[in-house]
Amino acid sequence: MLKKGIFSILLIAFTCLSAQQNPVQIAFLSDVHFQDVYGSFSDHDFKGIVNPKTGKATILRTMDAQLHSTRVFNENYFAFLKAVDDIAVKGIKIVAMPGDFSDDGQAYNIRGLQRILRTYHEKYGINFYITTGNHDPVGPFYQDGGKDDFLGSDGNALGIYSNKTLSKNKRNIITKDIAESGYLEILNELKDFGFYPQKGNLYWSTPFASYSYSGYSYDHAMKCANYPNRMYEVSKGFSVPDLSYVVEPVNGVWMMAIDGNTYIPKNLNKGSDDPGNYNGASIGYNNVLTHKKHLIQWVKKIAEEAERNGKTLIAFTHYPMIDFNDGATDEIKNLLGEKKWQLERVPEEEVAKDFADAGLQIHFAGHMHINDTGIRKIGDKMLVNIQVPSLAAYLPGYKVLTIHSQDVMEVRTEVLHEVPRFDELFPLYEKEYKALQKIPGKLLWNKEILKTKSYHDFMLFHLKELVRLRMIPDDWPKDFIEKGKSLSGKELLLLSEGSKYTLPKNINIHSFKKWNLEDLLFDLYKFQSADELARKDISKERWMQYQVLVKSFEQNQSKDPFILKLKSVFRILSLLSNGDPADHFEIDLKKQSVKKL
Repeated sequence: MLKKGIFSILLIAFTCLSAQQNPVQIAFLSDVHFQDVYGSFSDHDFKGIVNPKTGKATILRTMDAQLHSTRVFNENYFAFLKAVDDIAVKGIKIVAMPGDFSDDGQAYNIRGLQRILRTYHEKYGINFYITTGNHDPVGPFYQDGGKDDFLGSDGNALGIYSNKTLSKNKRNIITKDIAESGYLEILNELKDFGFYPQKGNLYWSTPFASYSYSGYSYDHAMKCANYPNRMYEVSKGFSVPDLSYVVEPVNGVWMMAIDGNTYIPKNLNKGSDDPGNYNGASIGYNNVLTHKKHLIQWVKKIAEEAERNGKTLIAFTHYPMIDFNDGATDEIKNLLGEKKWQLERVPEEEVAKDFADAGLQIHFAGHMHINDTGIRKIGDKMLVNIQVPSLAAYLPGYKVLTIHSQDVMEVRTEVLHEVPRFDELFPLYEKEYKALQKIPGKLLWNKEILKTKSYHDFMLFHLKELVRLRMIPDDWPKDFIEKGKSLSGKELLLLSEGSKYTLPKNINIHSFKKWNLEDLLFDLYKFQSADELARKDISKERWMQYQVLVKSFEQNQSKDPFILKLKSVFRILSLLSNGDPADHFEIDLKKQSVKKL
């Protein structure tokens, strides 16, 4: 008996030690915006245009479209493969995808994504758990769609549509596979990736299931997973789907995939089955507070159940729960106006309060294509919102969560600097550029992007062109840009009354001449996108100069409108560059602390 008792103690000790040595890891891949550049249509023989570099037919969007968008459409295909390869090498077996896994949910893209996820599951044993974003689906129900910015064989833009009534050009391609899938189509194609229970899951449930954790059965869960059993009334008479679920993929960890899409009807007098009668979901959680309150009640129920059963609850959704501008939102609003800088997507403070009160502590989100951490402490509760960067924007990367214990977790940002084949499509863009040169008065994109040597540099160049071609013209006051664009750093220093400010000994005033206001705004967007990781893409000398200008403008008492705007720019720069840890950090729920590692 004694020997048996000693053996039991040793077995328990060994089991505990093994658990400590193998903490649970979850990778978060958000805003992949997958488009199958090597896909095909089920009802049309168009395979794309032949790439002279590879000899392969390619279905791709134009570079002109990419550089006017907050995301790339083509190179992210290769970035996605690189990311899942990385995850496989690291031995991570759980991947969560917080929405926008597709770019408008077209059937050919969803099929392509499904093939890749299935391949990595079968080859490496990786289990993928998906939740929906505003691009998948675009609306709650299937609707016709298409794009006019695919690349044609002559280098000009080509339209591909699902219905010929949408197309005015006879040379356009018509295929149902470019239509925007609704929830039903996405659920049917991707049901094996979280949306339905798997036999290996220890628990799975939805907001509409009546059973508890102790009463769980796979057969019961399968019935609850069916599409008709996942509907709610968003407005009186308008029933739409909600694909939220909670799953226990490994013992002790509950992953809560919250469907934050809220599709509100435009006209209450029109039919509920009209797919065009719903507003988009991009505003996020602000609409959840008014039209999807059952989610907050469900989170409270699951959080309480998780605590009772000793489970670690990790939530992920497409939309942020906490302001992602590092305290700069009011300053940005005063400078640019409340409709600029995507400020309509900033969640109200009530969002964080309601979900913290419901018992949520750790939440991963996407949507904004940025790297950021937001922390809210409300009474004796803390909510941490981790923004996962996009693979399709600067700074391309993903997050890895390591659960060391119920209280202590580690978050690391994995940046994709090198991506094999990222330049595979460049010869096709050369053809596009030649065609664009023949269009009178066309504002051309910068061809230097085709000389970039790494995916990191390509995405940094994408951001630079995006700022030049879209952000500055759309967001910033025209008079401010016209007055300031030619000002050098030295002239900005003099305007800040820098001559009265004692410069540090290691800074030379003439070195400020190397950059101008447009360079400053580009760096501002780097910080908005990459948070503290942007420092690696700004020289130490420039960074020290910015610190001088922040202090100098802060001391400036001028009431001149232009000076006040410059003062505001540097205040925003200071706030965006000094947020909470967003690269590698530890979360201690017991101590309610987030510590940089």
